[in-house]
Amino acid sequence: MLRLVALMLPLCLDTFAMSAALGIAGLSDRRRLTFSLVMACFEGGMPLVGLFLGAALGQLIGDMADYVAVMALGGLGAYVLLADEEKEEGRIKRLATATGIAMLMLGLTVSVDELAIGFVFGLLDVPIVPALIAIAAQAFVVSQVGFALGGKVGERFRAGAERLAGVLLIALAGLVLVSRLVSLPS
Repeated sequence: MLRLVALMLPLCLDTFAMSAALGIAGLSDRRRLTFSLVMACFEGGMPLVGLFLGAALGQLIGDMADYVAVMALGGLGAYVLLADEEKEEGRIKRLATATGIAMLMLGLTVSVDELAIGFVFGLLDVPIVPALIAIAAQAFVVSQVGFALGGKVGERFRAGAERLAGVLLIALAGLVLVSRLVSLPS
């Protein structure tokens, strides 16, 4: 359960950052609800796709799965830290006005980190049903909080939350690596 909480914290920060950015755009209550539901569905569903890929690879590579999980977490953390802010701002502006298929496609693009986390779930043997429920629930709740606070906290805090999510993912990769190295037989 501790692994699940540790894996969810960066997702929570990332969801908050995205929602706060959308909250700055001044979305209507109905639009906020729609976005929260889309985020919950995508963020709750994408780990399942990643899980299938990660579990299959975990079966294939056996004891190396933890090391691949470390690389996946570290890579995702680096990606989040090094993301181009201008591209991110453009994506948020497009998302704020998206409807129909465009909203679904953008929902898919904002849930790539959940795909990677699902991949790690498969490698680390995280219990999937509680994980999917928890991720979807946090996406809905945190997005609502982000929408409400978006105009108040501003862009600087949003960018800080994203950077913190990247740092936490890299730290989590380090913790998985250390726990793996400590449990190695002598």
